[in-house]
Amino acid sequence: MNVLWISAHPEPRSLNGALRDEGVDALRALGHEVRESDLYAMRWNPVVGHEDYAADPNERFFVGPRSEQAFTEQTLSADIVAEQEKLRWADAVIIQFPLWWYGMPAILKGWFDRVFVKGFGYGTRAADGRVRRYGEGVLEGKRAMVLVTAGGPEPTFGPRGVNGAMDELLFGLQHGALWYTGMSVLPPLAVYGANRVSDDHYAQAVAELRDRLKTWEVTEPLPFRAQHGSDYDEDLVLRPEIAPGVTGLRAHLADG
Repeated sequence: MNVLWISAHPEPRSLNGALRDEGVDALRALGHEVRESDLYAMRWNPVVGHEDYAADPNERFFVGPRSEQAFTEQTLSADIVAEQEKLRWADAVIIQFPLWWYGMPAILKGWFDRVFVKGFGYGTRAADGRVRRYGEGVLEGKRAMVLVTAGGPEPTFGPRGVNGAMDELLFGLQHGALWYTGMSVLPPLAVYGANRVSDDHYAQAVAELRDRLKTWEVTEPLPFRAQHGSDYDEDLVLRPEIAPGVTGLRAHLADG
């Protein structure tokens, strides 16, 4: 299996750096091929700009990621094309980052902003003309997993924890980016108390990561509802008979 490991932490000697190294080694030991996008090491530019969409450096123009224009590889900058090619190559993708202010680091958000442009991340159509999103898209058939570290203790990220439930904090990424583009999203792996990890805690995290990677291909993905199934009406609102009485993010999971 081809695995793309995307990581976003500025310090290679950090817990994130150590977990990434452990995970990449484990995947290769299992016979998988791994490519990496270490965004800080790459000095990835997270800012959408004129040069992203310039086919000719003498005719630069700005078109943001929400433009109606779809871009081909000939009109995208080389760094964007390289990341899109990695994603096309991969059978599975791991997105790894520390939870900063309840979200991903800016460099990783900028990776999505620049790489998931119209014609790749969104704005593609099926043969019957319908827009491909939420379960369909360029990345359909691939698997994805989020590996996140958080400073707070695990109970604080529970259903009644002060920080909010981790699955809800990750909903925008897992449902709105990964599932939107067609990827099957596996349950995330979270390492809590990341700013005070003991040797035993670290060993436990590594063991859990290795176990998750061993069972990657048979793990059931999160049961997000497909847009073009029968669950949503023409306004893309859940039909009254679907999960009656359930509101909020949980309603968009088939077991919600």
